[in-house]
Amino acid sequence: MSSPRRADYFTMKLFGGPVLVVKAVDSLHSEFRAVDNLVVCNTNRVLKAFQNARVGSHHFGGCTGYGHDEAGGRGALDQAFAKIFGAESAIVRHRSYNILICQQFFSGTHAITCALFALLRTGDELLAVAGAPYDTLEEVLGKRESGGLGSLQDFGVKYREVPLAEDGGLDWNALMSAVKPKTKCALIQRSCGYSWRRSLSVNEIGRAIKIIKKQKPSCSVMVDNCYGEFVESIEPPMVGADLIAGSLIKNPGGTIAPCGGYIAGKKKCVEAAAARLSAPGLGVDCGSTPGDIMRAFFQGLFLSSQMVGEAIKAIQLGSHERLLAFCEAVQRSSPVGSYTKPVAGATPGYASEVIFADGTFIDGSTSELSCDGPLREPFTVFCQGGTHWTQWGLVL
Repeated sequence: MSSPRRADYFTMKLFGGPVLVVKAVDSLHSEFRAVDNLVVCNTNRVLKAFQNARVGSHHFGGCTGYGHDEAGGRGALDQAFAKIFGAESAIVRHRSYNILICQQFFSGTHAITCALFALLRTGDELLAVAGAPYDTLEEVLGKRESGGLGSLQDFGVKYREVPLAEDGGLDWNALMSAVKPKTKCALIQRSCGYSWRRSLSVNEIGRAIKIIKKQKPSCSVMVDNCYGEFVESIEPPMVGADLIAGSLIKNPGGTIAPCGGYIAGKKKCVEAAAARLSAPGLGVDCGSTPGDIMRAFFQGLFLSSQMVGEAIKAIQLGSHERLLAFCEAVQRSSPVGSYTKPVAGATPGYASEVIFADGTFIDGSTSELSCDGPLREPFTVFCQGGTHWTQWGLVL
């Protein structure tokens, strides 16, 4: 019987590529150790939230959502989310595949939109304090023409931005006097989006919130938390954010949730967002939940800390051809659809043509091995997800 060392030798001789992966791992020991420590911390936080919500197998069933006290696992899932993110309340909903089913989030953009419409009214101003928002929010805000389909601008909400500083971080000096009498809500995008900058830390977000609240205590702070969940050991509500929102096919879905989004934060703000999603008076109490989805939500959330510990990277390629070539390499290395070739094209919500490489088990899931990027200067590709870091090792 071969020894493990002997077996590893023959494996590396047979597959030349993995030899480079093994060498790279040896050089990254301290970085991997730091990630492992973060995963332990966040997994413990998730585990305690599950235990606090008394999650049981009976919570994995569905419900019609139109009777009293029959929410099944939905209430326990909301409770677990709130606890994990340090929020007073949360609402977690899946995408509806039946047009007659109400009260569902079908993407992170949808959840963020519900949150913004819940906080803002005609005559108010929305202030984006981290520069331009992600592409899919431009039509929501009215920054890009929506054709009169109901953007915030269509409803009389003004919009203003505080540009980022030269180093790509928040412009602290400009932020000191940015809040005006009409500013009702400040929007902070935690991730870099499609910008070539570092993402914001939770401590930076907390500092920004203090500056905003000092100028106007009644100004709500909404954080676009997409791609930020479990990247650190704390979350924005723990440093004063009134609301956060994100997608379940990104970090908190753990590569298992097939769809959906969430909102968490102050109880009153979450209730307002829930009323926007359903109707005033109904809030979180109505809306059906299919029985085949709750287990995926709970299990995905439990695994999410580990999944987030695997990969989030951005690479600036400099040319149209290199961007396409990189995405083709990712697609070739995917477990699903490896034989297909990704093609750039127009995508709803995006201003530029975008290319996506995502041979994923959940269609569009960026928590699995995937990458995407807009076809515009400086031709940056954003790599995220993966069930294990070795997937990216094999891609490279």
